[in-house]
Amino acid sequence: MKIIVITGSTRGIGYGLADSFLALGCAVAISGRTPAGVKKAVAALSAKHKPDNVLGHPCDVTQFEQAQALWDAAHTHFGRIDIWINNAGVAHPQLDFWTHPPEQIKAVIETNLIGAMYGSKAALNGMLTQGFGSLYNMEGLGSNGRRVEGLTLYGSAKYGLRYLNQALAQEVKDTPVLVGALRPGMVITDLLTGQYEEGSAEWQRAKRIFNILADRVETVAPWLARQVLANTKNGTLISWLTRGKIMGRFLVAPFRKRDLFE
Repeated sequence: MKIIVITGSTRGIGYGLADSFLALGCAVAISGRTPAGVKKAVAALSAKHKPDNVLGHPCDVTQFEQAQALWDAAHTHFGRIDIWINNAGVAHPQLDFWTHPPEQIKAVIETNLIGAMYGSKAALNGMLTQGFGSLYNMEGLGSNGRRVEGLTLYGSAKYGLRYLNQALAQEVKDTPVLVGALRPGMVITDLLTGQYEEGSAEWQRAKRIFNILADRVETVAPWLARQVLANTKNGTLISWLTRGKIMGRFLVAPFRKRDLFE
């Protein structure tokens, strides 16, 4: 049985990953910013899976002490940690960069990039001490260098995360620990859709693209979980929405109508 820690796993893709790993017989430590959110997620997962395999521990990833406390709590409870996934992230409205208030810039960078760094530091120190383990960071729009107008802030954080992943993989190459990256593509969660006002022209345009390229959590998360459990190669990028899949979906879009929001 693998022991998994997932940051930002009280909802969205993080929750879907937790659900998928539990369904595959793993034990999972759930975390999120608020104790109430963690309690709710643990209750839901415990009702569906073996309760002994579910641990909840609040964690604000922008505070290193809390990331370290999450490692300590999970390691004490389960006796080891096999896989750590830095999934916690925040989005922002699609706006020109210079219009974001300073606190928005700070929140996105601290959560999406510095939070992943803090989680990586806690996990790698612990895994090198115990002599094994796998670390994965959740990439996203911008990780491959693609630029989208209005998402400069989010994309910059994810582009930095790609460098972090590649550099960490190089640093651990002669150790018993491996580092990998997850790239889920467009997944219908609040992180993706929350920036739009429902019914607006922007939402209608985005919705057309989402119905071509996006997928639901319950489609993507189980596939990612299986790939993570099967991977034994350092530096691996596990990507759901590949370039070939994108091209194929646009080609068949006129003939295959999807509605992910029905």
